[in-house]
Amino acid sequence: MSEFWLISAPGDKTCQMTWDRMNMATTKQNNLSLNTKFHMPDLKVGTLDVLVGLSDDLGKLDTYCEGIARKVSAYLGDVLEENKDKLQENLLANGMDLATYLTRFQWDMAKYPIKQSLKNICDIISKQVNQIDQDLKQKASAYNNLKGNLQSLERKATGNLLTRNLGDLVKKEDFVLGSEYLTTLLVVIPKMNVDDWFNCYEKLTDMVVPKSSRIVFEDNESALLNVTLFTRVVDEFKHHCREKKFIVRDFVYNEEELAAGKNELTKLASDKKKSFGPLVRWLKVNFSEAFTAWIHVKALRVFVESVLRYGLPVNFQAMLLRPHKKSQKRLREVLTQLYSHLDNSAYSAVGLEGTMDIPGLNMIQGDYYPYVYYKLNIDMLESKF
Repeated sequence: MSEFWLISAPGDKTCQMTWDRMNMATTKQNNLSLNTKFHMPDLKVGTLDVLVGLSDDLGKLDTYCEGIARKVSAYLGDVLEENKDKLQENLLANGMDLATYLTRFQWDMAKYPIKQSLKNICDIISKQVNQIDQDLKQKASAYNNLKGNLQSLERKATGNLLTRNLGDLVKKEDFVLGSEYLTTLLVVIPKMNVDDWFNCYEKLTDMVVPKSSRIVFEDNESALLNVTLFTRVVDEFKHHCREKKFIVRDFVYNEEELAAGKNELTKLASDKKKSFGPLVRWLKVNFSEAFTAWIHVKALRVFVESVLRYGLPVNFQAMLLRPHKKSQKRLREVLTQLYSHLDNSAYSAVGLEGTMDIPGLNMIQGDYYPYVYYKLNIDMLESKF
């Protein structure tokens, strides 16, 4: 299961008692979930007005950070291409798999100093994740252009005779070169019509050199043939070819240009290979940054909502639950029984499926419970945005 529930409940006589009570009810008595304490730092509370405003802002920041983490993850999968099955092992947070990071969460004091106000910490996270988003757009655009140009050249090198680059298929001796009056054309003909070509090409117009055509290359569908004629009748010859469904390819034999084309393909392949490693490393590092920022936002939300819900002084226990498969409904019932006393009148008024608009409590429709609750889905292979 990649689903976690991040909840909080007010401290009983001690926060340890709150933890023991929840853990006993959900794990030791019913075996409904795997539980760990979610360690919270001593954050600055600020004023009630600030907390109410932050409640809404944090909801938006939560969605944004998760979206960027998933975007980085998805693009890393695209970059890995045929090795996309190795995506999961590349998605780490601070060097740990995502579940381990979450269950062992420790606030990053260096990145997000707790002496700062909650608003300032939110701004730090927002700027950090926004920068990741902007950098990702630039890096993805550059790499996608490189990849697209390479694929275009590769298609030209491997497509059918109507579209592929002919430079790899012809030789210098297939052409009359350096003549003031003569030129050589390349014509693509369906294989079933090759005999028809040889029977009529000398008669398509005047000034076609007799016996000058031969098969240069053929694939499963078509044949590539050359033909030499006087330059002055090229347009007329092409016109009659179109009438016969013979396709004249625009091609001029130039050794320097052909060599340059081959070099361009080699260069693009080399550039892509050189870009791959640094890009993958950047994506792995910045996925970790975005994911850990997202979890810090979850921590901030738990703190703010808990203070708004349970009041001051700050006295609550944050807890992380990982429901066992098919046990979510029963787990919810147990938690409801455990904490219904926290908000009995409000909770009974709205019911399990109800909604309630409580100022300062940023709860999604249907997600109001007597305790603070947020769901996390850490399956980054699943697209949600």
